[in-house]
Amino acid sequence: MTGQPDGAPCVVVLGGGLAGVACAHRLGDEGIPVTLVDRHDYHQFQPLLYQVATSQLPAEDVARPHRTIFREHPTVEVRTAEVTEVDVEARSLTLAGGDVVDGSHLVIAAGGRAEYFGVPGAAEHAFPLYSVADAERLRLHFRELFVSAGKDEQALADALDVVVVGGGPTGVEVAGAFAELTHALAALGDIPRPGRIILVDRGTALLGAFSEKSHRYAQERLTKEGAEIRLGTGVAAVHPDRVELDDGSVIPTRTVIWGGGESAAPIAAAAGLPTGRGGRIDVRADLTVDDDHPHVYAVGDVANIPSKKSGRPLPQLGSVAQQSGRWVGDNILRELDGKPAHPFEYKDKGIMAMIGRNAAVAEVGKYRHQVEGPVAFAAWLGVHAMLLSGAHSKTDAFLAWAWEYFDRDHAAVVESSTTPQRIAWGDDAADEPHISVEREPRSVDVGHP
Repeated sequence: MTGQPDGAPCVVVLGGGLAGVACAHRLGDEGIPVTLVDRHDYHQFQPLLYQVATSQLPAEDVARPHRTIFREHPTVEVRTAEVTEVDVEARSLTLAGGDVVDGSHLVIAAGGRAEYFGVPGAAEHAFPLYSVADAERLRLHFRELFVSAGKDEQALADALDVVVVGGGPTGVEVAGAFAELTHALAALGDIPRPGRIILVDRGTALLGAFSEKSHRYAQERLTKEGAEIRLGTGVAAVHPDRVELDDGSVIPTRTVIWGGGESAAPIAAAAGLPTGRGGRIDVRADLTVDDDHPHVYAVGDVANIPSKKSGRPLPQLGSVAQQSGRWVGDNILRELDGKPAHPFEYKDKGIMAMIGRNAAVAEVGKYRHQVEGPVAFAAWLGVHAMLLSGAHSKTDAFLAWAWEYFDRDHAAVVESSTTPQRIAWGDDAADEPHISVEREPRSVDVGHP
């Protein structure tokens, strides 16, 4: 068993995403011993996954090794391991192989996973876009389709059509990116025609959490890029070569991208704590799980975090995850100083989405002022630079890369013609993440994403 001597503080953090890293950073800044456990040896930056999937960024650019992130935090120990059991009473994690990690405090920041809502075949045949491995798997799948088709125009045509499920930011961003990608491939002569990109959503508008003006903007921009929008329609079943919709229609496709929802990582239920919407752990205002476990916290996408204003759960956003993780670090420091914990106060940076290379929409400010184009992109850039700041010391490299990306009017950079443009992080070449694209068995998926 690892941990600290009795009475000495030691915080165990389950999950190395935005929430877990933010918490460990805050505590490490103050010299508090932290053991961070994640099944991967890297932190992944989810907002850029759609660019990995469409060959605009290499996977390594959005996956930063934990050991690099915490290189200047000697009190933060990183363990790369599967977690087989969480004991909230003992504030401990049992790792594959039998090691037990325990501490004075436990922070559950295990993230989430795709939610398929029981749609037959979706888990087996659809491609989620929640992790860097998901994005790389989708990229390799799509590339293999048109490479294996060779010069057979019918085979190429059959391989090109993509169905995107979900009209939220993930669905809108990936639909726009795939529309650009197939237009670029067609312009290069690699494929006979751009692919049919069909976005399906049960709702009545794209970007449902946004304003009516943003709904219209997103639909107009995606339609201009050549995407087809089918609203008010759900998916009844997913097969290897087609999708059945609940209106009885069938779309032939070998690529279904699932952006239709998310639920908590299975560890939320395995921990034996009360769960609510999306299988997420219901937490109190100070982010503790309940009265019986005052030193156990849950943050990020694994938790239903109540809004201070409305009491309703906050959305699963990167900014919510990062702020809640840092807040837990602050509350633990307050507790160690003999002070009361503070209720979490989320600072809303707004909501935003990229809709193709030269288009973005954002709603910012207290009254959700809607902006488009370069101004919206500047808002997107600022928020994401802040999210990156905890994992990358050189956010200026991201800013320079992103402005060039947005300003370019030519077709998307595609792997068939050139190497995707790197973000010039300037990190040690030895610090490479170990990314596996093998599907992880769902039946034993008991840990963090």
